[in-house]
Amino acid sequence: QTQSTWGIKVQEETANMSKKAKKEVATEEGGEVKLSKAEKAERELKANLGPSLAPNETFFGVCHILATYNDTFIHVTDITGRETYIRVTGGMKVKADREESSPYAAMLAAMDVVNRLKELKVNALHIKIRARGGTDSKTPGPGAQVALRTLARFGMKIGRIEDVTPYPTDSTRRGGGRRGRRL
Repeated sequence: QTQSTWGIKVQEETANMSKKAKKEVATEEGGEVKLSKAEKAERELKANLGPSLAPNETFFGVCHILATYNDTFIHVTDITGRETYIRVTGGMKVKADREESSPYAAMLAAMDVVNRLKELKVNALHIKIRARGGTDSKTPGPGAQVALRTLARFGMKIGRIEDVTPYPTDSTRRGGGRRGRRL
């Protein structure tokens, strides 16, 4: 019975592992492992993500930014909107609830988006900024401008910028009552 550096029995460790995990451990230790055709194809696909582009060719995605006063969502899709490339929120980047909508959280989220899009070879974006809208606030939250600026600063080409906040032409009564929200 051999002991690992953490004091866990290696035999018990490998008994609970899946076949795929055992192969990965064997390759890390320098052992020769035969891969199936499906596994070889999967590894090749991971290396070749995104479209094959000529130098200086632009490939557009659509960046949907929903900036409320509680959070900032950055969601990037292809042009049709059917395939999601990445979706990150400000709340995924900071610990405190009150900082989810902050410009700093939006900047961190946008940096994650840029890194993922560079892996996928998406180098240009059309921007759609949205506030909550409807009977709520029609102005985007504090993270919208910072998210857009960060995308541009870290190498994304910006195509069209559009405000897609839903404005009601007529709607239900706004919340708050006759005397308004009393603080």
